[in-house]
Amino acid sequence: MKLYPDKFINQKIMRAIEINAKTDNHGHLKLNYPLQKSDQKVRVIILIDDNADVDEDEKLWLNVASSSPAFDFLKDPEENIYSIKDGEPFNDKK
Repeated sequence: MKLYPDKFINQKIMRAIEINAKTDNHGHLKLNYPLQKSDQKVRVIILIDDNADVDEDEKLWLNVASSSPAFDFLKDPEENIYSIKDGEPFNDKK
């Protein structure tokens, strides 16, 4: 393995700051966080929670249903009566 240290000489060390924010009704993001830096470029990385679209009631229902002992019988090997050979593939061609 050959290392190229000169390749990393001009690499910048960056500090990460994580804050939670909310968008307004126009979809604009406003941060109320003082950076103590003025008139400088910053890089912003936005992470969007894919589960944010799931209703809180639905999340609660799914959590309760998946952990309820009422469905423990499905963990019994005798309930596993189907195999990959059963049925036909579903191809939704719209």
